[in-house]
Formats: sequence, structure tokens, C-alpha cells
Amino acid sequence: MRLLERMRKEWFMVGIVLAIAGAKLKPSIGVNGGPLKPEITVSYIAVSTIFFNSGLSLKTEELTSALVHIKLHLFIQIFTLAFFPAAIWLFLQLLSVTPINEWLLKGLQTVGCMPPPVSSAVILTKAVGGNEAAAIFNSAFGSFLGIIITPLLLLLFIVRRYIKDWLERKKPPFGAISSSVLLMIIYTTFCDTFSNPNIDLDKFSLVLILFIIFSIQLSFMLLTFIFSTRSNSGFTPADTVAIIFCSTHKSLTLGIPMLKIVFAGHEHLSLISVPLLIYHPVQILLGSVLVPTIKSWMVSRQKGVKLTRPTV
Repeated sequence: MRLLERMRKEWFMVGIVLAIAGAKLKPSIGVNGGPLKPEITVSYIAVSTIFFNSGLSLKTEELTSALVHIKLHLFIQIFTLAFFPAAIWLFLQLLSVTPINEWLLKGLQTVGCMPPPVSSAVILTKAVGGNEAAAIFNSAFGSFLGIIITPLLLLLFIVRRYIKDWLERKKPPFGAISSSVLLMIIYTTFCDTFSNPNIDLDKFSLVLILFIIFSIQLSFMLLTFIFSTRSNSGFTPADTVAIIFCSTHKSLTLGIPMLKIVFAGHEHLSLISVPLLIYHPVQILLGSVLVPTIKSWMVSRQKGVKLTRPTV
């Protein structure tokens, strides 16, 4: 199951590259008014499908399994939806005086405002052996907070309640559906970019944004580790693992449709989307690379706790 999930993510990365390359080669297909009619198929059908599919695949009954760990949930949600965007905003005030493309910087700010993903943070936490229940709760609840303003979400939860048995029996390919629709959104977004001669993305800005995103990821993972391992934090090593991944990961699946809605018709939408498109593979890459190290730390800490625990 884990191998299939990994393969799906790898193919999705390839799909992103192909979607952008296809948009570069033939942008006229996916522009507004073109054969794909993105002003209808993307703006309404694709975006609605993403949110509807996300709502159906979200196992809301699992939100209660870790509900009692209030301190852990508050730490993750405040870090993700308050500290993260505020820190990015302050950082961007310094970067505003640099020659980096201003729309890429705006895109970096939108990354900070995104909710956590439901999948990658949970998968990486489980791979390490951390507090999976807490990861499930905070990823799902964070995503819920991210789209709470969408009235459709309420409908999704209601619908899932009535077709829960069917969903568990048939197990529809939610991941494949979301990925396919998402690739269509990415493709049409970049068709608009490449068909607009006034937009120019310089390689210098792109390389710097890539470096900045790597730095942000590592810095925030280290910061959450330091805060959650203080002697008076009250968090277990397993809790720390969930905190590291859930607090620093951002959702591409919900993020791209949100940008499509908020910046509908904006000529620089694709540039604003670039940092999120970069952040997504970076978080998976860094997380995967760090899994053995974090797992080794957690196991050693858990053994240390057992050895120091007094015998009765």
C-alpha cells in the first residue's frame, strides 16, 4: 500500500512537469476560450470536484480519535495557520528589496497561508512511528479550517455520512481523481501564462525561490523540533514527530483550487502558483530523506524514557 502511494506521488510529480511542458508547447488549447473551455471546466467543474472529492475522502470519524490532546492540536494549528504565515510575511518584507520577481514573492506568502495536507504528513509520521492519530487529526482538522469558508464543505460531510458504507466497500480512487483534476488545473493555468507575452519569469528569481523554500522547510522543522522537545513541553517523542510534519507541510490539493478561486482572472496566477508547486515536492523529498534520522532519534528517546522510569 505504501509502495502504491509512493508510486502515485512520483507519477504526479512527472504529471506536473508534463502539464507545464504541454502548456508551453501548445498554450492555445488551455487558455480561456480555447478548446478546453477552462472558464467553465476548471473554474466550476474541476474546482468543485477537488473540494467534493476531498470532503468525501476525509474520514471525519477519525477526527475524534485524538481529540483529547488539546495542547498538541493547539500547537500545530497555531504554528501552521498563525505563526507560519506571519513569519513568512516578515521575511518577505526583507526580500521585497531584492530583485526577486514580486509575483513569486506573493506566491510564497500564499504558501504560508495554506492548510496542511491530509496525506503526506500522516504518511511520513506513520513511517517514523510517531503519533499517527494526532497527525490524522491535525491534518484533517487543518484542512477543514482551510476551507471552512466554503459552504460546500458542510454538504460534503453530510453526503459522506449517508454513503459511508458504500465508500468503505468500494474504496473509490480519491487520490487518482484529485491528481488528475489538479493536473488539468495546473495545465490550464500555465497555458494562460505562456500565451501572455507580458509575463517573464527570470531564472534567477526561480533559483532563489527554490533555495528559500528549502531553507524555510528546514528552519521550521528545526524550530518545531526545538519547541516540542523542551523539558516542560509535555510532548512525547511520538508527538514531536507528528508536530514536525503536520506543522510544516502545506496542501497542494486544496491550495491550487483556492488560488484559482481567489486570483480568478489574474494574469499572474501561474507565477503566484509556482512557490506552492515547488513547496509540495520539497516537503515530500525532505520528509522522506529525514525519516530514518527522525525515527532513530525517536526510538533512542523512547528507550531512554523506559530506562529512566522507576520500577514499582
